[in-house]
Amino acid sequence: MHDLFYYKDAYIQAFDANILHTGTDDQGFYVVLDNTAFYPEGGGQPADIGTLNDVRVTDVQKIDGEIRHYVDAELSGMVHGQLDWAVRFDHMQQHAGQHILTAAFVELFDYQTVSFHLGSGTITIDLDTEHVTPAQLQQAEDRANEIVLENRPIETKWVTAEEAASYPLRKQLKFTDDVRLVIIPDFDYNGCGGTHPRTTGEVAMIKILSTERQKKQTRVHFMCGERLRENMTMRKDVMAQAAKLVSRPESEIAIGIEGLLETNKKLEKQLAQAREQLLDIEIAQLAATDNIVIATTFDDYSMQQLQKIARTLTNEHTDKTVALVSADGTKTQIVIAKGKETAVAKSANDVLKQVLTAINGKGGGNDSFAQGGGDTTVSTTELLANICAQLH
Repeated sequence: MHDLFYYKDAYIQAFDANILHTGTDDQGFYVVLDNTAFYPEGGGQPADIGTLNDVRVTDVQKIDGEIRHYVDAELSGMVHGQLDWAVRFDHMQQHAGQHILTAAFVELFDYQTVSFHLGSGTITIDLDTEHVTPAQLQQAEDRANEIVLENRPIETKWVTAEEAASYPLRKQLKFTDDVRLVIIPDFDYNGCGGTHPRTTGEVAMIKILSTERQKKQTRVHFMCGERLRENMTMRKDVMAQAAKLVSRPESEIAIGIEGLLETNKKLEKQLAQAREQLLDIEIAQLAATDNIVIATTFDDYSMQQLQKIARTLTNEHTDKTVALVSADGTKTQIVIAKGKETAVAKSANDVLKQVLTAINGKGGGNDSFAQGGGDTTVSTTELLANICAQLH
């Protein structure tokens, strides 16, 4: 294992190897080589990708003691391997950045990292504490970037269990075989099988982006290196667009958004008042009828609006019965209400239940008031006609 190309030199991008054997499992066809520079997924680090004889390597896994390279086509004999270097170096930057940031939290606050994930977006570490203050996050980030700027060497070495005991390991290891240590002198000593750059300077920069509670731990999201640069470019573009939209410099975007929110709040209040006024006009127009049953359809009226119309009409005109149907393209809503002195004998709830079967609906009520809704498979006009036929 010590002689694997990715352990001997993480910067090897191309290599030649012999295929020892091939096979097929749940993930597909794979080849096993006599040596490889492809890192198999493990220790929180994703697998490398690339090609073998120009055939795409889609995944690399260590299974049953062998490293399986999953490829898009069958191969045999000697192969030439080529890593996707952008992916490999990104993983090296992120993984080394994780070691540095983790060690900074330990050094400053004795917060241990209990898990680590390196995916396609942000990288995360879970700290064994429920609370991390903004000031602590900034201190840890500053310390981590100090280590980056000092361009310290990142050393790797295989040691025995006895030799490992002489190192100030960040986390004590339980093992009997040889273990690989990743060392940043006078800062971090840790057992790790991942790929790392030669110096901390190659990490370029570490930036904490956000945190969240994860059970009784704190999950820290961060990025490093080229991935961080691309993310910052994206954020810069978004900031520029936002600044243009609020007609303010980027440093005043928050002020501009606050102004927009305040304006929007005022407009929503005015709109609500206007809707109430329109609803009152609608109610007055509906009341101006000699019919015992007031029935009509609406477009995109809320259940609250239908309820207000129905209750107002039946409270002010106790001899009336009201049937209202509204649809917005995705759902239909129905309200049936009876005044205390109406001549309509049939229960509002009974009428509603019968109508709801036609639209796969749900709802209920009592003799004098019922409401419900369903799909839009039947037009509001047809539903209203059905309701009126039962009420008359």
